[in-house]
Amino acid sequence: MTQLADSKKKRKYDAIVIGSGASGGWAAKELCDHGLKTLVLERGRNVDHIKDYPTASKPPWEFEFRGTVPMDKRVGIGSSRFLNEATLHWRLPEDEQPFIQEKPFRWFRGYHMGGKSLLWARQTQRWSDFDFEGPVRDGFAVDWPIRYKDLAPWYDHVEEFIGVAGARDGLEELPDSIVQPAFDISCVEQHFQHKIKEHYNDRHLIQARCAHITDPQPIQIEQGRAKCVNQTMCNRGCNYGGYFSSNASTLPWALKTGNLTIRPHSVAHSIIYKRGKKKAVGVRVVDTHSNEMIDYYAEVIFVNASTLNSNAILLNSTSSRFPDGLGNDHGLLGKYISWHNYRGKASATYEGLLDKMTSGRNPSHSYMPRFRNVYRQEMNFLRGYAIGIGGGRGKDVDTSLIGSELTENLLNPPLGSWKISSWMMGEVVPVKDNHVRLSHDQKDRYGIPQLIVSCDWTENDDKMVEDYMEQSREMFEKAGFVDIEVRDTHSPPGSDIHEMGGIRMGLDPKTSLLNQFNQLHACKNVFVTDGSCMTSTGTQNPTLTFMAITARAANYAVEQLKKREI
Repeated sequence: MTQLADSKKKRKYDAIVIGSGASGGWAAKELCDHGLKTLVLERGRNVDHIKDYPTASKPPWEFEFRGTVPMDKRVGIGSSRFLNEATLHWRLPEDEQPFIQEKPFRWFRGYHMGGKSLLWARQTQRWSDFDFEGPVRDGFAVDWPIRYKDLAPWYDHVEEFIGVAGARDGLEELPDSIVQPAFDISCVEQHFQHKIKEHYNDRHLIQARCAHITDPQPIQIEQGRAKCVNQTMCNRGCNYGGYFSSNASTLPWALKTGNLTIRPHSVAHSIIYKRGKKKAVGVRVVDTHSNEMIDYYAEVIFVNASTLNSNAILLNSTSSRFPDGLGNDHGLLGKYISWHNYRGKASATYEGLLDKMTSGRNPSHSYMPRFRNVYRQEMNFLRGYAIGIGGGRGKDVDTSLIGSELTENLLNPPLGSWKISSWMMGEVVPVKDNHVRLSHDQKDRYGIPQLIVSCDWTENDDKMVEDYMEQSREMFEKAGFVDIEVRDTHSPPGSDIHEMGGIRMGLDPKTSLLNQFNQLHACKNVFVTDGSCMTSTGTQNPTLTFMAITARAANYAVEQLKKREI
């Protein structure tokens, strides 16, 4: 990806996409496929597929400190999650974008070409109408303006292109995807699967669906991608393109059309609105090298900067028509921020299956779709949670030994017991108090107001965690596991990077900011299709839905441009 924008000579495009992650990459692909000259703006550095993955496939003995980061290199690193030599190249300096935590909040970001599509967990589950109809049925948030039938063909469209490994499970609460062969699950997970089927009618343990290629199809081969080889080093960047990322898939595809220009090191400051034209005309950016403010112009603008940044950009896009932020006629912008609840964890030991051991690596895991409040409201909390399951058998290393016994144990450690662990993925019900807004007096290094994040758990979240822990213990006991531990981590919001909302979709312009095609109600040529558009969160990993929504909106935008409706 080396075709860069010349900011002095050519600043007019058919379309501008802010952000290069999973949804931004899909916006670029669809718009370029339809012949639109498209500019992608990325605030971070450029990352070329393969060339810029310095630690991909690198064995541990080639790292100077076997993966540990020396103390002197930890200074200025904003996220401890990446304190590892293998992934340190994705780090975010603390002074890059300070924000104000009115309440404790963890904000993980991927400021480089491809964004968090290089760092995501690659889990891909579709939504069902139980999710789209949840708000209106349960009386929280507002009604979604779309249903499963509206998104189903776009799920197909995305899955066929990216490649999804999994099974066709025939579950009403989790519609089937277009899949390639699933990864095998471990025998302890299979044991748990059989016990769940034996004891429950409403719960199903399945192979998690993930965006990995296991049987490359012509469309993936055309992208230059190959079969996943189960290295499980995904967050370093994959030289094979075995899992989906913008860098391996949508951005190179868009570049091949000749219609894509990319501009890294470009912090989106605001969207430029012209009252006389009753529409947005471009995007103002700050060049991170020169601090120069530059304006780019286009007929249509897609906002895919990731949830909190998309909110920040629109809040900072003020004008005489929109003094409180672009499209913000009713003060809803930045409100009803939500995320997923991963606070609940559980683990256990299984004393059987001692004639078997773990073989190979699995880049995915098992998955139990939501089973609470599916067909009716039955619990003392709204909505529900899904559960991730992983299990395996490792070596029993005993470093308390000394002498020859220690040497023998280290060289030939005996097999340990089978272990299993689980984690919840709960739906956080959007509430108005959970919001973001801009500071009036504190700015970042680019002169942009800092974002104030004010989000907290509710009683509904606490009750959901309690139920997860009770049910996890019960299910593990029925499966014959021992040494069962369940816990609430009490981690702060944002800990698991699924922020959503703030620029939600809806039927009524008075209670939402976007319509059924992700257009701002009050500014029809601006589309928002990343996580900020979500009206509610569901329990599924959301990235597949972001991509499907984006593909649908981009194709609609092209139709509207042809009709001169925007």
